[in-house]
Amino acid sequence: MSKRLGGEKDAEGSRCCIAAKRGGIKKIEESPMKELLLKIERTKASIRAKIEHPFHVIKNFFGYRKTRYKELAKNQAQLFSLFALANLVLSTRREGRADGVSAS
Repeated sequence: MSKRLGGEKDAEGSRCCIAAKRGGIKKIEESPMKELLLKIERTKASIRAKIEHPFHVIKNFFGYRKTRYKELAKNQAQLFSLFALANLVLSTRREGRADGVSAS
């Protein structure tokens, strides 16, 4: 049973899907089931990368590493503006107009 913060619950009938360990996948003998499992793991990794990339941009490109816990409204406003800027940076990269700017 997993621990939840603040009483969060999954939707009815859903389950949490975390990445399978590489050693466990290697132990499975070659079969259509292993190929299916590898495709599922690749899809989960792709989704995880798309979600985590804006956080990487905010931390490394804009230098946002610490929060001000006493001023939560200002934290929220700053994060909204940083995510908006991160979206602009990522969208210009997708269009090929990076202008020599790198988030890493």
